[in-house]
Amino acid sequence: MSPKAIVEFWGVTEDIFIKHNILLTRQTLESLVDEEQLSLPLQELNAAVGSSNATCIKGG
Repeated sequence: MSPKAIVEFWGVTEDIFIKHNILLTRQTLESLVDEEQLSLPLQELNAAVGSSNATCIKGG
């Protein structure tokens, strides 16, 4: 999913994108963030929405 789509669905995630300097665009997270740096934002996004890695995964 794109950061913009994630925030549209789960508004509570916007601060996480801001914290990690990830633009709210329609590009996928994988295309915006280096693979080595993607793990932490994904963990925080999952925690914010009460989900698991099955929902918000690399390249999502």
